[in-house]
Amino acid sequence: MDTRRLLLVVTVAVLVALAGCSGAGGGAGGGADAGGDVPESRSLEGDGGGASNGAEDGGGGTAEATYTVSEDGETVAAVAERRLIRTGDLRVTVDSFEEADAEARSIAEEYGGFVSDSTREIRERGDENYTVGSLTIRVPSEDFDAAVADLEALGTVDRSTTESRDVTDRIADLEARLENRRAERDRLRELYEEANTTEDVLAVQSELSDVQAEIERMETQLASLEERVALSTIRVELREEPPDPSTVSTAWYDTGVVTAFLESVRGLGTVLRAAVVGAAYAAPYLLAAGLPLLGVGFAIRRRLSRSNAEE
Repeated sequence: MDTRRLLLVVTVAVLVALAGCSGAGGGAGGGADAGGDVPESRSLEGDGGGASNGAEDGGGGTAEATYTVSEDGETVAAVAERRLIRTGDLRVTVDSFEEADAEARSIAEEYGGFVSDSTREIRERGDENYTVGSLTIRVPSEDFDAAVADLEALGTVDRSTTESRDVTDRIADLEARLENRRAERDRLRELYEEANTTEDVLAVQSELSDVQAEIERMETQLASLEERVALSTIRVELREEPPDPSTVSTAWYDTGVVTAFLESVRGLGTVLRAAVVGAAYAAPYLLAAGLPLLGVGFAIRRRLSRSNAEE
C-alpha cells in the first residue's frame, strides 16, 4: 500500500511539472502574439467617402502562402489562413441624424449583423438644435469592407480608419495548450478513480480542480478571440452640420431677466476693470508731467508768500 501511494504521489508531481512546462511554453506563445500583431490600417481624412481596401478574404482571415520543397526538389506552395480581428472607425457628417441612424441600422441587419451600442445627444446653438451620436456595429468579417463602404455613403466622410490585428499564433497556442490540459485532466481522472485513500483522493482532486479551472479560462479566451475574428467591429459617429453662428441672433428683449442682470453686472465689472487698467497705463505719464509742474507751482507760491511778508 505504501509503495502504491508513493507511485501515486510521484505521478502527481510529474503531472504538475509537465503543467508548469506547458504553461511556460504558452506564455512564450502569448508573447509572440503580443509582438506579432500585424495592423493593417487605412485612414481617410477629408470630405470624400470610399470603400475600404483589404486583402483579407472571408471569415476574418487572409491567405498567406508558405513554400516547402518536395522530395523531387520542386517548390510547393501551401496556403495557411491567417486569423484577423478587423475594426473600423468612421465619422460622417449627415443631413439628418434620424435618417442616417435608421439607414446604419438597416445596413447592419442587411449583412447579418447588429448594433451593440448607441448614443445620441441633442446640442443647441442659439435657437437651433442639431444632433450627434454614435453606433457600434458588429458584422461578419467577410462583409466588413462592404459594410464600411455603405456606411461611408451615408454622408460626408470626415474620418475613416480600419485596422487588422493578426491573432493566428495566439489562437494556435491556446488550442495546443487546451489539448495538453485536457489530456492531463483525463489522466488525473484515471488516477482519481484508482485512488484508495482519503489523502490520495484529496491530492488528486485538488490538482484536477486547478487543471479544470485553467481549461475553462483558456476556453473563454479562445471563444472570445474566435468571436472577434468572426464578427468585425465598426464604430460610426454621425453628426449633423451645426448651424452657422453668424445666422444665430437673439433680440435683446427676448433675453431672460436673470440673464440680463448677470450680463449687466459683468458689464459693470468690465468697465471698472478697464478704468483701473487705463489709470495704470496713464500713471507714468502723469508722474512725468506732474512733478515738474508741481515744483514750479511750489516755487511760485513760495515767492508770493515772501513778497507778501515784505509788504
